[in-house]
Amino acid sequence: MFFILCSAIVHRIMKKSTYVILALVFFVTSIVACSRENNKEQIPSKNGASGEKPVAGDVLVQSSIGDASNLVPMLATDASSHDVAGFIYNGLVKYDKDYNIVPDLAESWDIENDGKLLRFHLRKDVFWHDGEKFDANDVMFTYKLIIDPKTPTAYADKYKLVKQARLIDDYTIEFAYDKPLVPALISWGALQILPEHLLKGKDVSRSELTRKPVGTGPFKFKTWETGNRIVLQSFDRYFDGPPPLMSVLYRIIPDQNTEFMELKAGNIDFMGLTPLQYLRQTSAPDFNKMYNKYKYLADGYTFLGFNLTRPPFDDIRLRQAIAHAIDKKEIIKGVLMGLGEEAVGPYKPGTKWFNAGVKRYAYDPAKARALLKEAGYEDRNKDGFVEKDGRPLVFTIITNQGNPLREKTAQILQERLKAVGVQAKIRIMEWTVFLKEHVDKANFDAVILGWNILQDPDIFNVWHSSNAVPGGLNFVGYKSAEIDRLLVEGRQTFDEEERQKAYFRIQQVLAEDQPYVFLYVPYSLPAVSSRIHGIKEAPAGITYNLDKWFVPKDQQKYHVVP
Repeated sequence: MFFILCSAIVHRIMKKSTYVILALVFFVTSIVACSRENNKEQIPSKNGASGEKPVAGDVLVQSSIGDASNLVPMLATDASSHDVAGFIYNGLVKYDKDYNIVPDLAESWDIENDGKLLRFHLRKDVFWHDGEKFDANDVMFTYKLIIDPKTPTAYADKYKLVKQARLIDDYTIEFAYDKPLVPALISWGALQILPEHLLKGKDVSRSELTRKPVGTGPFKFKTWETGNRIVLQSFDRYFDGPPPLMSVLYRIIPDQNTEFMELKAGNIDFMGLTPLQYLRQTSAPDFNKMYNKYKYLADGYTFLGFNLTRPPFDDIRLRQAIAHAIDKKEIIKGVLMGLGEEAVGPYKPGTKWFNAGVKRYAYDPAKARALLKEAGYEDRNKDGFVEKDGRPLVFTIITNQGNPLREKTAQILQERLKAVGVQAKIRIMEWTVFLKEHVDKANFDAVILGWNILQDPDIFNVWHSSNAVPGGLNFVGYKSAEIDRLLVEGRQTFDEEERQKAYFRIQQVLAEDQPYVFLYVPYSLPAVSSRIHGIKEAPAGITYNLDKWFVPKDQQKYHVVP
């Protein structure tokens, strides 16, 4: 599985859980993911009976604070790009509504040799959006492309573990591994297949497909106006049947207040709400006639990450001091208005992989000051700020603009750190600059970001030291020989009890080392137009079947893309 980096609001992160892809997920409370442990708020359904027959027509208008950057999935690290690409491409398998692995481009598969051999039998009725037939050569091409050292991707590690890839015939392909790889099967859902006939012999990073993708998915690319909109249209030769919706329109609206005004005006069908919007600004009867609201504990967490390659963050005592200076309950109350839970590690509270027994850092300013003193930082000038070797402890927290929740979090952190003598500056920047010039290049002191939480517990790409490289997902530069060993063990054992032991220990080490201060797990708070029918709630969220959503004829609003 991949992780995804999101600029603000992820609208449909579970359309196919296989592309809830590894990239940084800058979560806010509006991520549209759900869990088995949490139920929808009890709001009467207004989107049709379950047996209602879908009809064709209308446009689903979604909003996004961040624009896409690259529509070739293996090259993209932001959620906006993966969100759009998820409609356009398919993997070999996918998750269903209950997180079971089911066929996608593959109609079946064989697992042999104690899990070290996977053989996929592909569908024979799949067409690319340009009319060409899909076959196993496209799968082999995509596999070779992602493991090619010249391909600038952060997602190659699982595919590099393949010992041998072999084409059996045009619709059968197999992959052999030296050692068992537990997430191997679902990894072939995360790898979205690219068209060999359009990319063979070309530099994929310079390909036209980065801006004008051609896939096999339910919607095909139509237009992209940078910073304004992306338009997709129903693919009438989609192997699972053409989507009833005529089109999906992504509107890029960088400001959340403007976005919300557009929602209230009825110009947006689907967006994630902030806690304030959810609790206080959408309770009017007129709004609840126009929209259905949902509330789920998100499959993701927000964190404060430190650049461990820079002093003073290479000192564990300083990181632990900062952890004790932060009041997570205050953040959840003040920023999320209570709509969230404390995070203590990279897994969702209450789930099988979550270790509730890890070291906790209670809000304790006295303990924070003591740890700072132990690290050599004291208020020698009696000006309220600590210093070491004549230099005050000053650093900058960066995050992306367009996300007021993250900005408020930074402001609370700034005040709490000031109370223990630490000067934290805040810098808010445009998403693309933030990602390309700072996160990817490890050009920061500390950063407020978020990660999605996957169904499989494998977090190799984020925490293994091999990924602590420029452009890697371990952008904080964390290195631990014990973590490296446990990450390999965790992905190679099919014994669930042994796997759990490995990931429980990983959480204990991370809690001790504090490369991140894990802050909170927010609630996702999507609002969907009541004219949209076919929404079915499930453990995988509400968007896993978005290609089956429809609008009854008498409620259809758009006959052309607005």
